[in-house]
Amino acid sequence: MSDERLTYEEARAELVATVERLEAGGATLEESLQLWERGEALADLCQSHLEGARERLKARTEPDAEDEG
Repeated sequence: MSDERLTYEEARAELVATVERLEAGGATLEESLQLWERGEALADLCQSHLEGARERLKARTEPDAEDEG
């Protein structure tokens, strides 16, 4: 599944698992770098989902400029 199709919950769960693997240690330097990069991508995706949700809430709770006229 491509990253764009991951839900917030799926991305967050994978991010938690990635962080746990990093914290457990024992990975090679290359593996650790790959885990770090994956974690960064997942964190960005989670942030994007949250920003989208924030915008949707804002659009529903703020009156339209036309309605204020």
